[in-house]
Amino acid sequence: MQLTRLNKMMIPQKINGKGILTFVLLCASVTAFAQSNNLKLWYDKPSGKVWERAMPIGNGRLAGMVYGNPERETIQLNECTLWSGGPNRNDSYSALAALPKVRQLIFDNKYREAATLATKDIKSEKINGMCYQSVGNLYLNFPGHEHYENYSRELDISKAVAITSYTVNGVTYKREVFASNADQVIIVHLTASQPASLTFSAAMFSPQKSTIVTKDKDELILSGISGDKDGIRGQDKFQALVKIKTDGGEVAASDTSVNVSKANAVTLFISIATNFIKYDNISADESLRANNYLDKAWAKSYVQLLNDHIAGYQKFFNRVSLNLGVTDSVKNPTDRRIAGFANGNDPQLVELYFQFGRYLLISSSQPGGQPANLQGIWNKEMNPPWGSKYTININTEMNYWPAEETNLAEMHEPLVQMVKDLSVTGQTTAKVMYGVGGWVTHHNTDLWRITGPVDGISSGLWPSGGVWLSTQLWDRYMYNGDKAYLKSVYSALRGAAQFYLEFLVEEPEHKWLVISPSVSPENTAGAHKGVAIDAGCTMDNQLAFDIFSYVIDAAKILNVDKEFAEKLRAARKRLPPMQIGQYGQLQEWLHDLDNPNDHNRHVSHLYGLYPSNQISPYRTPELFDAARTSLIDRGDVSTGWSMGWKVNFWARFLDGNHAYKLIKNQLTPVGLNKGSANSGGGTYPNLFDAHPPFQIDGNFGCAAGITEMLMQSADGALNLLPAIPAEWQEGSVAGLRARGGFEIVSMKWKNGKLNEVKIKSTLGGNCRLRVGNVVKLQSGVLKKAVGANPNFFYQNEQTARPIISEKAKLKAPGEKPTLLYDFATQAGKTYTLVSS
Repeated sequence: MQLTRLNKMMIPQKINGKGILTFVLLCASVTAFAQSNNLKLWYDKPSGKVWERAMPIGNGRLAGMVYGNPERETIQLNECTLWSGGPNRNDSYSALAALPKVRQLIFDNKYREAATLATKDIKSEKINGMCYQSVGNLYLNFPGHEHYENYSRELDISKAVAITSYTVNGVTYKREVFASNADQVIIVHLTASQPASLTFSAAMFSPQKSTIVTKDKDELILSGISGDKDGIRGQDKFQALVKIKTDGGEVAASDTSVNVSKANAVTLFISIATNFIKYDNISADESLRANNYLDKAWAKSYVQLLNDHIAGYQKFFNRVSLNLGVTDSVKNPTDRRIAGFANGNDPQLVELYFQFGRYLLISSSQPGGQPANLQGIWNKEMNPPWGSKYTININTEMNYWPAEETNLAEMHEPLVQMVKDLSVTGQTTAKVMYGVGGWVTHHNTDLWRITGPVDGISSGLWPSGGVWLSTQLWDRYMYNGDKAYLKSVYSALRGAAQFYLEFLVEEPEHKWLVISPSVSPENTAGAHKGVAIDAGCTMDNQLAFDIFSYVIDAAKILNVDKEFAEKLRAARKRLPPMQIGQYGQLQEWLHDLDNPNDHNRHVSHLYGLYPSNQISPYRTPELFDAARTSLIDRGDVSTGWSMGWKVNFWARFLDGNHAYKLIKNQLTPVGLNKGSANSGGGTYPNLFDAHPPFQIDGNFGCAAGITEMLMQSADGALNLLPAIPAEWQEGSVAGLRARGGFEIVSMKWKNGKLNEVKIKSTLGGNCRLRVGNVVKLQSGVLKKAVGANPNFFYQNEQTARPIISEKAKLKAPGEKPTLLYDFATQAGKTYTLVSS
């Protein structure tokens, strides 16, 4: 359903000579659902000097962290293409000669020797990826504002506007800040309740090699170049402009600051650009770019800027609404709500956190830009943790788990483009390092699309990053069914499968085809006495099964590569099956090495459960129970992003109460969670996910997990309310997307049971529903489902029977009884089902 709504905001337009404020009515007309009035992060204290208390704004290219300090406002600035170094490669040219010996040592069970040789020759390159870096800070200094009252600040995520308000000497000051995608600038708007009250100075700072000058008394110009790293000289030039437009008052400039005196209202325009065009092209004129953005925005009034910004943002944000109920807790500041959530009753905080995840994805990933990195688009450091790169052994993939299902498909496009880039740069790595075709990338990449190993071999010697990324390209097709899109990504999909096909090697014990050398990402606890290197790790086997299956299907759909598809089928039959070990666990390695006391944050061998669909309570009950045992052994409390992943796992386990427990763990103030080697993860006061430090993947992972609790579409049917916890007995959701082109126009439930659902079909075909109570179709024929689902998008490839240890003691899956219905749909039509 599409509703047109008016967002009314009273915008101070002008202060006349008599000191009376006049207002204009701002109307943003968008196609969307009505949203809650409680979608605000708000606080009764400034951020001070704490970055994790500041409020994030972004337009996919530019970003700011707004501190909200009355006496000295700080806005920390980023531009998504400002990275250290410049175009480079990090392939290891000694790898290929060492590869046969490393493999033989692994098959001879000489893991430490294999690791030593791999460290020397396969991971010989010293370039470990460049760093995402900060542009710098904008400071607004307000003399006499050290003592204030009636303070509040908020981030309204329904409009993507940060607002700070306070009173000094009877005058109320207000600041509104937003990053406009429509105009490609950051806007800061200052007003006061009395005329001629705005007096401040504006200055900038940058940690980069840079200069700061003023121009024409109303403009600051920061010019610089990015930093060096790993022997790669900084070549990423940037320019940041701040131009000030005043209503009344006077403007003057010193060498490095602009001073405003006794103005009625002020609008600051922030424009930033770099010389980056593509990973191998940095020939743009950053100054020309920044000035072009500024000139186009400067011609607009503040009202028009805000109007265009809100309309552009809400086009995406308002597609989905969620209502889990509201209590008096919403009256408390957000940091206080986080502190009380685990032991309180605040269901709306889950709604806020879910929508905050969607806000962050819209703000950090827009078509034509870069994908959200380890910190999204927000970073204040020159050398941030893990370089704030793209960690592609879980973290980057997790960033995009909510994209399709929470109706933000356009936000997926930067990741798709990055995979296309890597499918080009990774061809050289595949050939130089491993002597095979296709393309490869390891566990990290950056703006320059490096594809060689990064860091030590316990994490870096993982040649499966490109394959995991490629599975997400296929997953996008499962939602949109667009053959033109599939054709556009087929080369990348095929290349990832080709690399695996040619890199597989026969292991001597079972004659299975395995990936070697490799690791189970970042886990040595259960491996060979702390040595991570191995062959045939479970996650690699699962990824091989998926990428082969997806390319076989894609080739059939596009009517290409029949011979290649046959080779993939033959290789798929020889992959190791999943194995259930002596403790009843899903084995993480080819051999039964798992330690029940291993609480590592990575749970890579459960990829087959989520985000993949190889493990199911209905199709693979033994594997389902074994995976559950593995997750119980891993424990709940961990790093923030790991807990976000576990919300998804427990939703797939159909255990809403346990999934909700993980949400409570994640929405716990950073540092308070205890109980494992990975303790301390949680949430910062500004709702950023805490590894710690800040990593944005946990925000996105938990948003996806909340969606999986409400709706799943990976296991042969559209499963409604599969994992509702006891705390969510009544609620509603609208706008979620499912595989096969289905959209939940609206869904309501009461007493934990489905009450009404409206489903729109965009592709047509059979809709198979799995529900917990009897429903009836208001118009059409609803039948009891029998046999395989005829809808291609819901047909699951058969998982091989597991090998089960004689010592394993397995339990029944314990899934709740459900009903399975089928009804035929036509593209473009909406269908209503109600409880019966």
